[in-house]
Amino acid sequence: MSTSNKKNNKYQIAIVPGDGIGQEVMEATLSVLEGLDLDFDYVFGEAGDECLEKNGVALPEETLDIIRNADACLFGAAGETASSVIVKIRQEMKMFANLRPVKSYPNTKSLSDNIDFMIVRENTEGMYIADEEEYTPEGAIARRIITREAEERIIRYAFEYAKENNKSKVTAVHKANVLKKTDGLFKEIFYEVAKEYPEIETEDFYVDATAMYLITNPQNFEVIVTTNLFGDILSDEGAGIVGGLGLLPSANIGLDAALFEPVHGSAPDIAGEKKANPTAMLLSAVMMLRYLNENEAADKLDKAILKILSEGKTLTGDLGGSANTFEMAEAIKKEMIGDI
Repeated sequence: MSTSNKKNNKYQIAIVPGDGIGQEVMEATLSVLEGLDLDFDYVFGEAGDECLEKNGVALPEETLDIIRNADACLFGAAGETASSVIVKIRQEMKMFANLRPVKSYPNTKSLSDNIDFMIVRENTEGMYIADEEEYTPEGAIARRIITREAEERIIRYAFEYAKENNKSKVTAVHKANVLKKTDGLFKEIFYEVAKEYPEIETEDFYVDATAMYLITNPQNFEVIVTTNLFGDILSDEGAGIVGGLGLLPSANIGLDAALFEPVHGSAPDIAGEKKANPTAMLLSAVMMLRYLNENEAADKLDKAILKILSEGKTLTGDLGGSANTFEMAEAIKKEMIGDI
């Protein structure tokens, strides 16, 4: 779902590689994007663990300004400072919607070959406001904030996404049987908004049941809308059912800003070894292109990724191949250029 109105213009793109494999998959992705006939002006920013060690701050104000002034941002990965970096960026830029597509691809360890659903996750509140009291002799306390404004906004976004992308069903995920006030409000708002979309089927499940259904019947889902923490957990489970974190992109969308990042973390155990799968970062770039309304370019890149995965000749180790990060990216680039 795009909120950008630009088309065929020069784009200023904020590039924040971050830590670990984020730097490698970002370099590989920028190399592939060179093969598109688009005018990108890249502005690089620092953030993450290495930035903290170097500058004494994980997310410099300068980087926030770069993101704020860009048409979109590509983000690699953050390590231990993730909550101080990516969560802060989402909150500062009011990126209220986190989109995490879960889709099966060929030559992966997907449970099925016909999985294709979108998790629409609220991005600004819930447990991730990180409002925790100091330790007490009894333990610790964290506050969970659910507001009508934020939840109605994300639920409406999910229905609009379904409408624009020809999806016939939206599923709400919550734990209203236990969290009767906060998730009770979420469920109540869901069915209020659903009345405005009579053509779209609705259902709701408890989050624990959903975790099971994602394994036993993932084809049942088209669009899932849920709160912050639940969306984070379920999207990682989604990665597991379609072959791993190296295959899941994501988008963070606000009214005036957007950031695109792979779901995987910085993976310090393989950082610098060129083993990282670039697919999730490249698919995040596809999502960015669609946000910018560059759908023809997005289709070309998406088609090239699918072709290389289908052929199975140039895949990284997590997909059973022997190619490194840059070899797989180069194969995708060549396929894409050949299609232009």
